[in-house]
Amino acid sequence: MSSPQTYADAVARFAPLQAATRSHRRHHGCNAYTFEDGAGLLAIARADRATTILELGTAIGYTACILSSATDQTHVDTIEGDPEHVALARNNIRDLGLDERVTVHTGDFFEVMAELNGPYDLAFFDGLGPTARLVEKLRNLLRPGGLLVCGNLAHAGSTERRSLAVEFERSERWQLAGSIEGGGTLEFRKIDPAASTPTT
Repeated sequence: MSSPQTYADAVARFAPLQAATRSHRRHHGCNAYTFEDGAGLLAIARADRATTILELGTAIGYTACILSSATDQTHVDTIEGDPEHVALARNNIRDLGLDERVTVHTGDFFEVMAELNGPYDLAFFDGLGPTARLVEKLRNLLRPGGLLVCGNLAHAGSTERRSLAVEFERSERWQLAGSIEGGGTLEFRKIDPAASTPTT
C-alpha cells in the first residue's frame, strides 16, 4: 500500500494548478474553491482502482487531473456549467498532457448526466452544494459497489442536509466508507441488494 507521502508526491505536479484555482477565484469572484486534500482524493481513487470516474464541478481542472492519475487506464468525465471555467480547464488539462484522459462537458449537471451511460467506478461531487436529487442520479450512474465521494455537504441548504442525512443512513443503499479533507468530504459505497458487491 502506498504511503501518504507517496500520494502527496504524486499530486505535487498539480500544485501550480491548485494555486491557479485560488488565484482565479480571488480575481473572478466565483465559487471555484480549490479542493484541499488532493492526496486524499488520489488515495481513494487508487485504492478502488477506479478506471471510470464522473466528476461534478470541474472549476479549472485541478481535481479532474488528480483523478485521472488513479490508474494508467483511468478516464474522467467532468461537468462544469461556467463556460469560462470550461475553457480554462480544457487548456490546463491539455497543457498537462491529460486531454485524452479527461473529457470536460459543458452544461447543467442533470442535462449532461442524462447523456452519459456509465456505469462509473467512482463519482466525485465537488459542486457548490449537493442535493438529494443529484445524489440519486449519481447513484444510478455508479456500478454496484461503486464509490460516491461527496464534498461540500456543509454548503447544502438545511432542508437538503436533512434529506441527505436520511438518504445516506439507508444501509440497504449506502455504506459509509471514510472521509477526507478534514471530514468535510465523505465517501459512501453503493450497496445494491440485487448484485453482489465487493468488500474492501
